[in-house]
This record gives sequence, C-alpha cells and structure tokens, in this order.
Amino acid sequence: MDKFINGETVGLALFIIGLYGLIARRNIIKTIISMGIIQSGIILFFLTINYQSGAIPPIGKDLVKATSDPLPQALMITAVVIGISITAVSLTMFITLYHRYGTTNWYKATKKRGENI
Repeated sequence: MDKFINGETVGLALFIIGLYGLIARRNIIKTIISMGIIQSGIILFFLTINYQSGAIPPIGKDLVKATSDPLPQALMITAVVIGISITAVSLTMFITLYHRYGTTNWYKATKKRGENI
C-alpha cells in the first residue's frame, strides 16, 4: 500500500479531481479553485518523478554523479509563480464579471450577455 500512495499517484488524483471540478461545476469560483487543484497536481507529479533518493545539491565539482538535477525544480518554481498570476487575473476577471452580471454561474452570465450556448 505504501508503494501505491506516492507523489505520482497523489498528483494524478489531484489532476483528475480538478478536471472533474472544471467539467461538473458551473460556478466560476469553483472553476478557479479547480484550476489551482490541477496546477498543484501537475507540480507534485513532476517534482516526484524527478526525485532521486540520496541526491545532494549540485555544489562543487567532485560529486557530479550524486547530484540532483536542479532544472525541474526551477521549472516548477516558475510554474508556481505563473499559476499564482493566472489565479490573480482570473479572480480579477471574476470580480468584474460579477459586478457586471450579478451572478457566479457561467451559463447565467452568458445568457445575460446574450450569447447562445
């Protein structure tokens, strides 16, 4: 059981839960939260597939074979910053949409806007 519950499976589970939230929910806030859950799952997955037991930071010239690769960690830090920015912009757009149409439902907002789905 311990072999099954690792970062990879938890990351995939978070991705699937977030995807379900995107598909099944009509609330805009829940959609934004689902996007954050998907992002967390992807970051956890990529960090755990890069994990090496016993690896040390890449400092010095002597232990080149025993060092961990810093590139995936740097990319995931960048992904966290981009995810926070996307969440902030999404919440700003939500506030504007809520003040304009008075609803948090995607379908009601498009009906009030006059578009057919």
